Amino acid sequence: MPERLLAPEGTPAVLTEFAHAGAILITEDFGAGTHPVVLLHGIGMGRSVYVDLVSRLEGRVIGVDLPGFGEAPEPARTLTMERHADLVAAFLRERGITDAVVLGHSMGSQIAAEVAARHPDVVSAVVLAGPTVNSAARSIRAQAGYLLKDLIGERPEVIWRGAREYLRGGPNLIRKMRATIVHRPEQAYRRVRVPALVLRGEDDPLAPPSWCHEIVSSIPGAELAEIPGHGHGTLISDSSEAATLIRSFITTL
Repeated sequence: MPERLLAPEGTPAVLTEFAHAGAILITEDFGAGTHPVVLLHGIGMGRSVYVDLVSRLEGRVIGVDLPGFGEAPEPARTLTMERHADLVAAFLRERGITDAVVLGHSMGSQIAAEVAARHPDVVSAVVLAGPTVNSAARSIRAQAGYLLKDLIGERPEVIWRGAREYLRGGPNLIRKMRATIVHRPEQAYRRVRVPALVLRGEDDPLAPPSWCHEIVSSIPGAELAEIPGHGHGTLISDSSEAATLIRSFITTL
């Protein structure tokens, strides 16, 4: 059985394994209210990286371990971003959710965009945090270089959480990274028709300003917010400003 990782002590949580089309999600669902926030993590991560953010959110929250990450078992084949999106959407339909705020960080932002583009019936809004992959630097070498550059200035808790989850991610990270890089998120952004909030840390080399502005220009009515003093891990530690922006965004829905 999956572990309780996000729900505050004393808060009832529903922990499930959801299987669909040969892949399994682990989900932790707690809280109540409309517009549940669905948390999609980045590559090599898991839902546990959102502990700090969750402590600052309100209402219903659903943390997700994507296939082969966190507590979710490795699928027989590495999923594309589109297949990840179909899996998340199938889970939301199974739960009867039609108004999710899908929040994705890094690789999770690519999946969030695909959920909104491919399955608008389950989504009310998206939050794209540290969105990847910059169309001007679409290679494993470039992305790995940006990640190393970001880690040099990151907070210790971000490095620790990231290292722990990368180790849990298993030996298939290169294949998973290729799946993120061959994806063309700009094609999904052009089809998103729900409210969108784009978040970037001021010092995030993986989500440069030019790329974030390109995303905002592709999604009608999208908003861009920059968080001073943060890099790519802006949702992982000291997430107070990001949480404030997210809560404010949700109140407008």
